[in-house]
Amino acid sequence: MRVFLIVLDGVGIGELPDAADFGDRGSHTLRHVAEAVGGLRVPTLERLGLGRIEPLAGVRAVADPRASYGRMAERSKGKDSTTGHWELAGIVSERPFPTYPRGFPPEVLERFAAAAGRGWLGNVAASGTDIIARLGEEHQRTGKLIVYTSADSVFQIAAHEETVPLQELYRICRVARGLLDGTHAVARVIARPFAGPPGGYRRTGNRRDFSLPPPDGTLLDRLIARGSRVLTVGKVDELFAGRGVTEGFHTQDNGEGEAILRDMVRASGEGLVFANLVDFDQQYGHRNDPAGFGRALEQFDGVAAELLAHLRSDEMCIITADHGNDPTTPGTDHSREFVPLLVAGPRVREGAALGTRETFADVAATLAALFDVPAPKTGRSFLAEVRA
Repeated sequence: MRVFLIVLDGVGIGELPDAADFGDRGSHTLRHVAEAVGGLRVPTLERLGLGRIEPLAGVRAVADPRASYGRMAERSKGKDSTTGHWELAGIVSERPFPTYPRGFPPEVLERFAAAAGRGWLGNVAASGTDIIARLGEEHQRTGKLIVYTSADSVFQIAAHEETVPLQELYRICRVARGLLDGTHAVARVIARPFAGPPGGYRRTGNRRDFSLPPPDGTLLDRLIARGSRVLTVGKVDELFAGRGVTEGFHTQDNGEGEAILRDMVRASGEGLVFANLVDFDQQYGHRNDPAGFGRALEQFDGVAAELLAHLRSDEMCIITADHGNDPTTPGTDHSREFVPLLVAGPRVREGAALGTRETFADVAATLAALFDVPAPKTGRSFLAEVRA
């Protein structure tokens, strides 16, 4: 038995009822992207039933979907990758991670600078591309690290690869991860290396995430304890601090992740393949680029067709997301949205309407039932609804 759980990072499908509490009233990533590009051309996702979840320009609500379909609400108090992926694995975060819209307190930066052995610049909530354009030259001149955050619970450290070698940057991030605990236990410390000359700086694909470990056992831990394999693609292993993972395949972009998935589905295997495709969020959502977002969705659509065509009789594919990131809104942050849920495979009931699930943890409950491991505390399995 093998399941491919594919997370399209940031691909939300409409604001949650509490979106206004997060400053996200009116967000609808998929609908607004579809409108901005004059209609999405995603025939595979259309056939699976994407247009039955929500009306989307260019996507028909087909009468006979080839998959089970629905949407899921996030119960966790957040809208970032850590809370989203943890909830998919059965952990609901009842308390929000700390955020720093006005920057980190001086005592945090003082401890960090002393431990890192370098000074810092910035300490503001900012777009990553904007802040390296603004502070990159000073960083290269002084060797000081660029520290910044966002609306999410993140401590981000940007450094030019010629000024701070990658391994040193990763070491510094591990130092920061060790310091940021207690009341300042941010969800992630993120290494943000960049390259190029002044005026032409660009972020490289050598990003690394240093996450808090989940506070309790996850579906991944239970699968490992049972003797199953858990393979991750993209940043997933980092979001779980490496816990519950047999082997992780790091990627620089969607293309690399999609190629790994293509190779995996052609080879035999068992257990869970848990993949994150990050470009929707990192390259297009955060940069307010609906055209690029639309192209990435259309590219994935072709990959999805290939993956589904190679599924064996005992395999299943679940396509979903971890939060929204509407590129048409004025801000560049994540958005509090429902996420799509498409379940396909040779033994999956076609056209089953799964409705609106109360939590992402329904995925963990379903996979726990499928693999016969203990169910999470939260979540309701939809296995009986999708089994053909």
